This record gives sequence, structure tokens and C-alpha cells, in this order.
Amino acid sequence: MKQRGLGTALAVVAFLTFFLGPFFWQVLTSLWPDGELTRPWPSHLTVENYASVLWGRPFLRVVANSLLVAALTTAFCLTMGAAAAFALAKLEFRGRGLLLSAALAVSMFPPIATVSPLYLILRAVGLRDSLIGLALPYATFALPLTLWVLTSFFRQLPDELYRAARVDGCTPFQAFRRVLLPLAAPGLATTAILVFIFAWNEFLYALTFLSTPEKRTVPVAISLFASEYREPWGEIAAASVVATLPLVVLTVLFQRRIVSGLTAGAVKE
Repeated sequence: MKQRGLGTALAVVAFLTFFLGPFFWQVLTSLWPDGELTRPWPSHLTVENYASVLWGRPFLRVVANSLLVAALTTAFCLTMGAAAAFALAKLEFRGRGLLLSAALAVSMFPPIATVSPLYLILRAVGLRDSLIGLALPYATFALPLTLWVLTSFFRQLPDELYRAARVDGCTPFQAFRRVLLPLAAPGLATTAILVFIFAWNEFLYALTFLSTPEKRTVPVAISLFASEYREPWGEIAAASVVATLPLVVLTVLFQRRIVSGLTAGAVKE
């Protein structure tokens, strides 16, 4: 039993090292003095890279841009996705399964294949190089995830609740808003976290649709830190840590909700 316990502990340590090791090394690199990156170990640790990123560059504005885009994407997906998921889960009409499968098929398109047509559409409607114009394509590809997660949550809610609300005189929308939506709060929280992380980390669309430096998002800004003659690895690492920490905290705080959202409906009672 002791050997089995020791083997389990070693396996856990190896697992955590494999997944958390790169992040800890990134943190160490962010504290590494700029002129000592070629050395195997720093002579001392410094926060100069963080000071340079936060006060020497407009990185806080970049973070605010990412927060705005991610928040807009999340709000749009929850508003549209919750109503659509309720309809798919509780209302009787033909083609419900087909609609859900079609939504999933949309998310299977590789982003590189949709960049050109989306660019032309955004330019035609005057939304290119705008944060709102960036949030709309994000919402398009985040809606399938929203539908699948929330549909599973609404299906778990007893149909008797919806029928009772209808008997009491509620319209379908009133039953959704007053009865079922509050009960689906865990699913809404889970979906909001997943969509927010997706929008926060997206790079290709942000690089293509935004051209003004003041409107860049975090992934694009970090990728452009390097210049022709200098690659500030310390600053890149510091910016990566600053950009990653909010997502890490968010994921740790709501990890149970994320797991319950992804497994909702997996076991049929």
C-alpha cells in the first residue's frame, strides 16, 4: 500500500510538473534581468519587466480592449444562446436536432478559411478596425458552444416546471425568463467563463480585423513586442503572466461549474 501511495504521489507530481512547469518557467523568465537571459540562472530577480510592460507600454489599454471584446462576446452569446437553448430543449418543433447539429457544424470551420469573407463583410458594413466588429465574429463561433452547454442544462430541468408555468398563465418567454432561466444559473456561469476565455485568447481575427495600435487585444500586442533588432523575452514573459493570471484565477474559482457544465446531460437518470 505504501508503494502504491508513493507511486501515486510521484505520478501526481510528474503530472503537475508537466502542465504547470511551463507557466512557472514563464514567471521566472518575467523576473529575469534583461541582460542575463543567456545565463543558465539569474544573479537576482527583478520586477523591471513588469514595470516596463505596465508603465512603459500601453498594455493596460490593451487589457481593457480585451476585457471589452470578451465581455461583449459573452453578453451576446448568453443573451442569444440562452433563449435558443431553451427553445431547443423545451419547445416541440420539427428539426430541433438538425438545428443543433448545424450550429455545431459552424464551429468546425477552420478560422483561416473564414478570415477573408468576414473581413470583406466587416469592411462593407463599416465595422472593420472596431472592437464591436471584432466581437461579432467571436460570437458567431462561440454560439455553438453556448447552445450545446445550455441546451444540456435546460434539458436537465424538469418539464413539469415549464408546464406548470404555462398552466399559471405564463407565455413561453415568461416561463423561460421567470422560472427556468434562474434555475439555469450554473449553466450560464459555466458558459460565460468558457466563452470569455475563448474571446480573450483569440489571435487570428484580432490580428486581421484590427489595424489601429490603440485597439489591439492582448494576444496581438504581445506578439508585436519583438522588433527587428530586439526580442524582449522578459517583457513578453511578464505580459504573458499578466494576461494569464486573470484567466487562471477565474478558472480555479469556477472549475467545478466548468466541469459540471461540460458533463451536463452525460448521464441519463
